[in-house]
Amino acid sequence: MADLTPTPASPGVHVSKPSPYRPATASYACGCGETRQAQGDDQARELVAAWTDHRSACSGRRESA
Repeated sequence: MADLTPTPASPGVHVSKPSPYRPATASYACGCGETRQAQGDDQARELVAAWTDHRSACSGRRESA
């Protein structure tokens, strides 16, 4: 399986929750260079919300072709 971790060169968000009994992990990277990581279900939800807010407000991201 390919590495799904987002990078500024390959921006996006990735959330993983391997089982109901383990905490979620999440990370995002924007084309502008901003990156974040989170561990825990609540923190992963907050990271996804932050990614959504960042995408709509970021003036430095590159648009997909």
